[in-house]
Amino acid sequence: MTITAFRDGLRSGGISRRSLLTSTASTMALAPVAAAAQGRAPAAPAPDPRGLVSFDLTVNGRARHLAIDPRVTLLDALREHLALTGAKKGCDHGQCGACTVLVDGQRVLGCLTLAVAVRGPVTTIEGLAGANGALHPMQQAFIDQDAFQCGYCTPGQILSAIGCVAEGRAGSDADIREHMSGNLCRCAAYPHIVKAVAQAKGTMRS
Repeated sequence: MTITAFRDGLRSGGISRRSLLTSTASTMALAPVAAAAQGRAPAAPAPDPRGLVSFDLTVNGRARHLAIDPRVTLLDALREHLALTGAKKGCDHGQCGACTVLVDGQRVLGCLTLAVAVRGPVTTIEGLAGANGALHPMQQAFIDQDAFQCGYCTPGQILSAIGCVAEGRAGSDADIREHMSGNLCRCAAYPHIVKAVAQAKGTMRS
């Protein structure tokens, strides 16, 4: 069907749905031929966003290879692909802090971070204890101060607390409360969490 006939058909209402679809398909099929005739290379097809991306991620001091959808978050990569379930999925909107991990020593919300975008070593709650099983000072402080009840938010609280101290933002109880406010505790163990961070910061700095 020529362009003129197609235009006249639209004006008169004489183009059927079948004719429209056939004409569209024909035009799409001939596009590469027309481009080649004019000396232009046909446009490359758009990459499939569902294609897997291969990359390496250092987690808890160990190099891990992943081949995953580029849209997978760091949280889901840890939990679903690396079987590291310490980081918890709470709100999945970056509002509760249960998914907090450390990337190159900085606090990161795993549910808002794409795994393929991570640059630097990742530390999760599973990687804090020493080789001989000795607990990290922050882990020990949480036990000493009874800073958890149900324990669901505890991994994120501990990683966030370590980051808070490393950032120099745990100078006072008020500072701790302010800079730990992104981590919610549904059991309301906040006073004990503040005491735990205050206890551990001295040991960590020494």
